[in-house]
Order: sequence, then C-alpha cells, then structure tokens
Amino acid sequence: MSVIEMTRELGKALQEDERYSRYRAAKLANDKDENLQKNIAEFNRTKMELNIEMAKDDKDTDAITRLNSKLNSIYTEVTENPNMVAFEAASSEIDDILSSINYIVTCAANGGDPMTCPDSPPVSECSGSCATCGGCG
Repeated sequence: MSVIEMTRELGKALQEDERYSRYRAAKLANDKDENLQKNIAEFNRTKMELNIEMAKDDKDTDAITRLNSKLNSIYTEVTENPNMVAFEAASSEIDDILSSINYIVTCAANGGDPMTCPDSPPVSECSGSCATCGGCG
C-alpha cells in the first residue's frame, strides 16, 4: 500500500471517529439555525460598514461608535448561541486531532519513530513554528 493510499485510509478512519461525528452534527446544526445565520450575515454586513466608515478621510466618529457597538452586540449573540458554542467545542476537538496527526507525521518525516513519537510537541521546547525548528524527536 502506498503512502497516499494509507493517507486515504487515515482520512476514512478520521471520518469514523466520534469527534468527527460531533463536528459534522454541530456544523449541520449551525447551518440549520436560521437565527444564527441571520446574525452572522448581519455581523458581516456591519463589519463591512464599519470598515468603510473607518476608511473615509472624513470619519464620522458617531457612526463608528454606533457600528462598533452594534458589531460587539451581534458578536456576543453569535458566540453565545448554543449551536455555536457546541460547534466551537467540536471544532476544537477536530483541530486537536489534526494537530496530533500532523505532529506524528512530521516527527516521522524528520526521522523519528512514528510508533513512539508523542502526539503533541513538548510544551516547553516547541515554539509551534516548524520553519524555525531543528526537528522533532
């Protein structure tokens, strides 16, 4: 089996993981939440209006204050929505598993034993930037 074929199998296994199932369910719940989608669209429109106002040579500080306050209010509504809270938690779990997969593969690519590579970098030794890293393991 080639590396690409094994990677496809890894992708299949990821999709069978309960964390992936939670992520997909939370994403679907977000997509179906009409109030959440309305708030996200309103947030994006308000952000665009604020950016336009701030780019003007003759800025209207009252408008900027009003738009910024509206933006903060909508942001709070979006981030406190139960579907968004569940999605953020599920998304964090997926990010964590993908980070672990990436770390193990990178460790192996740098000559480490993939069977003993840790699933995350040592907290005190890794800056998180592979560009400046001397290698894993």
